[in-house]
Amino acid sequence: MELHDEDWELINDDGFVYKRLKRLRVDPTVSTSSVTPPPDPAAEERNRKERKKTILLKLKTRYQQEINQWEHLSNTLKALQERTQTQPLLTALPDPYVSQSTDHSTNSTYHELAQTLLIQVEAQEASINQVSRLCDVAEALCSAQEQLLKQPFVYLPIWESSPRKLITSLLCEE
Repeated sequence: MELHDEDWELINDDGFVYKRLKRLRVDPTVSTSSVTPPPDPAAEERNRKERKKTILLKLKTRYQQEINQWEHLSNTLKALQERTQTQPLLTALPDPYVSQSTDHSTNSTYHELAQTLLIQVEAQEASINQVSRLCDVAEALCSAQEQLLKQPFVYLPIWESSPRKLITSLLCEE
């Protein structure tokens, strides 16, 4: 498609002169039936309710996921507390070995005592690792929540790169 001189129009916009393609002129004598009729209020209401329903469903699933994460953390913490409550019972086991007389002390009793202490230290290490993981998960959840709270302020229309985008975004929000 070739563009000829009659396809262009000269525009003077407050001293700024430029050419642009001619736009179709709307003839006022043409009947208004060709113009799209105003939208149906009932259809608009249905669309609004449908959008609201989908938004609420998304919120529900997001909150349900967060609740599930917190329940998992709570259950893990309870299990960890139960394990640490049973841990003092293991600590009480080495006492009979220590109270034995020096006559009966042999390498085997020292070996058993060392093994028991090693098991306790490994259990404590596992508990510390689990608490550390729980802290990491809780920190990630808090960071995600903080980002969700910050997001409306970061993506304000005032930060748009051009004034036209700003104006269109402000007009669309009505």
